[in-house]
Amino acid sequence: MKPINLILNIVWLIIWGLWMAIGYAVLGLLMFIFIITIPWGIASFRIANYVLWPFGRTTVERPDAGAASFVGNIIWLIFAGIWLALGHIVAGIGFCLTIIGIPFGIANFKMVPISLVPLGREIVTVD
Repeated sequence: MKPINLILNIVWLIIWGLWMAIGYAVLGLLMFIFIITIPWGIASFRIANYVLWPFGRTTVERPDAGAASFVGNIIWLIFAGIWLALGHIVAGIGFCLTIIGIPFGIANFKMVPISLVPLGREIVTVD
C-alpha cells in the first residue's frame, strides 16, 4: 500500500469511515433478522468493510453474477440503494467544497456504484 493511501485511510477512518461502517453494519445486522434478507445483510457487511478503508481499493463486477443478483439488486435499489447513493453523493459534494476534502469527496463518489447495486460486485485492491 502506498504511504499516501495509508494516510488518507487513517484520516478517512477518523472523520467519516468509522461512522459509515457502523451504519452499514447495523443495517446488515437488521437484515439478518429475516432469513430472506440475509444476502443483503452480507452485502451491507461487505460495504462496511469497504467504507472503513477505501483508498487503494475499488469495486468490480463479478462475471459469474447471475439473474438472482440482478433481481436482488433491483429490490435493494428500490428500498435502500437510491437513498444510500444519494447520501454518498451529498457527502461527496460537501467534502469537495474544501480543497483538503476533495480526496474524501472522490472516495464518496467511488462508493455510489456499490451502494446502488451491491450484489454481483467484489472489492479488490488497485495494485
